[in-house]
Amino acid sequence: MEKGKKKRTISLSVENIFLSFGRVDVLRDVSFNVKEGEILSIIGPNGAGKTSLMNCLSGFYRPTSGTVRFLNEDITQVPIHRRASLGIARTFQGIQLFEGMSVFENIMAGRHVRMKTNILQSSLHWPWAIKEESQVRRVAEEIIDFLEIESIRDEPVGELGYGLRKRIDLGRALALDPTILIMDEPMAGMNVEEKEDIARFILDIQEERKIPVILVEHDMEVVMDISHRVVVLEWGKIIADDIPDKIRKNPKVIKAYLGEE
Repeated sequence: MEKGKKKRTISLSVENIFLSFGRVDVLRDVSFNVKEGEILSIIGPNGAGKTSLMNCLSGFYRPTSGTVRFLNEDITQVPIHRRASLGIARTFQGIQLFEGMSVFENIMAGRHVRMKTNILQSSLHWPWAIKEESQVRRVAEEIIDFLEIESIRDEPVGELGYGLRKRIDLGRALALDPTILIMDEPMAGMNVEEKEDIARFILDIQEERKIPVILVEHDMEVVMDISHRVVVLEWGKIIADDIPDKIRKNPKVIKAYLGEE
């Protein structure tokens, strides 16, 4: 470590994860760390186990064996809602938004796990309920400004284009005030300009908000440009874990993507 350079702590660690469905091994002895303020990309051919791994991290799947630790706490058996309250936020490959609600309302909905006021207290307009709603609105406004979507804040989400809806999905995840952000193919189906926008927001999230990001993405150009480190999966097993420049030249990675002559 260079003199005067702060050592980054580990935000999340995966230790010897196995995941099986019947006789099918989906993940095999997967181990890696995500450090504070790091953009870690997970790549691999179709069927490599990337989304299954994300499901283990966010709680949709429970691994057959192994451990997931978040801020040094074992969360392997912790349910999804509890992981969200701990600060683990996720965006999905498919868009999971309330299409009949406005952009602003969708982003506010992402804040619900941080709220202490229940529906009855809100309807009675108790002082602390009003104060909390005001705080939630302020957070939503800040996110709208950050994502540069002020012009569509009151538009129904269902009437917006695919790229904007993906941006709103990111905004809703940010409303959770995450300690770590998991993004499953956030740029799938986007044009070049939309990809550039999302890549810029991911960098801003890491640089300005200091939130570590776990990114699953097929666009290798984007992955190599914005990642600090890249983990490569093949048939459920890690075959490489290194900085982008070394991943590009790794014979195992080249073989996994291009095959042998």
